[in-house]
Amino acid sequence: MHREVDLRSDTVTQPTPAMRDAMAAATVGDVGYDEDPTVNELESRFAAMVGKEKAVFVPSGVMANQIAVRVLTKPGDLILAGRRQHVVSFEMGASARNSSVQFLTLDDTHGVLELRDVLDSIDAELDHQPHVALVAIENTHMPSGGTPWELDDVRALKDALGEVPLYMDGARLFNAVVATGTSALEYAESADVLMACLSKGLCAPVGSLLAGSRRAMTAATVERKRLGGTMRQAGFLAAAGLVALDTMIDRLAEDHERARTLAHVFADAFPESNYDPLTCRTNIVTFDHPEARKLVAHLEELGVRGGTVAPRRVRFVTHSGVNDDDVDYVTDVVGNLDFSFSHA
Repeated sequence: MHREVDLRSDTVTQPTPAMRDAMAAATVGDVGYDEDPTVNELESRFAAMVGKEKAVFVPSGVMANQIAVRVLTKPGDLILAGRRQHVVSFEMGASARNSSVQFLTLDDTHGVLELRDVLDSIDAELDHQPHVALVAIENTHMPSGGTPWELDDVRALKDALGEVPLYMDGARLFNAVVATGTSALEYAESADVLMACLSKGLCAPVGSLLAGSRRAMTAATVERKRLGGTMRQAGFLAAAGLVALDTMIDRLAEDHERARTLAHVFADAFPESNYDPLTCRTNIVTFDHPEARKLVAHLEELGVRGGTVAPRRVRFVTHSGVNDDDVDYVTDVVGNLDFSFSHA
C-alpha cells in the first residue's frame, strides 16, 4: 500500500511530546471563576507578546472572530473585509446569525485590501450607506496562498482609518511573523483587537487567543460565555498552548521552505493554472485549476491529500507532520501524473 501525505490543512497537526507532558502535569482550576492558573498564564503571556492589556483563551478561531465581531459592532453595522476572508466565507454566515451585521466585501485577490477601496467604502456613509463599524483583515490570508501582510501596509491602513477599529484575524499570525521577519508585537500595534490560533502550525490540540484593551476583553469574556466558550478546567489545553508559544514558532520556517518547494512542483505540473510559485511565502500552496475537485480526488488516490477552497481552487498545506521525505514523495507523484489529466 502506498504512503499517505496529508496536506489538507495545518489543523491536522498533532501535539508534541512536550505538550502531552505539560498537559498531564498542568495545574488547573475553574475558568468560570477565573481560577485556572495555567489559562491565566497563557492569556498573560500572549497579551505581553502582542502588547495588549488582556487576552482571552477560547476554543477556536471561529469563536475568536465571532467574539470580536460582537464586541466591536452593533446590529445593522457594516464590516469591511476581503471577500475571501475566513470571517466572510468560511464561518457559515456566523456573523449575520450571531451579530446581525453585514459585510461589504472588497477585492482581496492578492491577500490584502487596497487602501483606496477601504476609504471609498467608509466615505460612502455620506451617501446614506450603512455605518462602517469595523475593518477586518486576515494575516496570513489563506485563500491567496498564505499571503502575509507587510507591516508598513498594516500601519498605513490603521493610520488612514482614524477612529474606525481594525481587527486582525491572525489565525496564522506567527507564519506572517516568520515570513516577514517582524514580530507579533509590531503587527499588533496597528490592530485594536487581534487573534492567533494555537492549533494550526503551532501544533497545540485546541484553542485560540483574542487580545485587546482591558475594556474590550472584559466584554469578550461575556461574549465567550454567551457563545458557550467558557471552559472549566481548561488549563490542560492551555498548558499545550504555552509550549506552542515557547517552542513552535521558529520551526514554522521549515513549513514555509517545504511549501515553496511544492509550489514549484505544482506550477511545473499544471501550467494551465498560470500559478506563480514565487507568490508562495508561507505554508500554503493555492492555485486555480479548471478541474480542481477531480485533481484533488485523483491525487488522494495516489496518497497525496489536499483540498479545495473554491470550486476551481485547490489548496495544499505544509505543517509539522510533513517532512522532507514526504515532500520528495509528493514531488514524485505530481511529477509523474498522467499529462492528459492535467489538461482535462
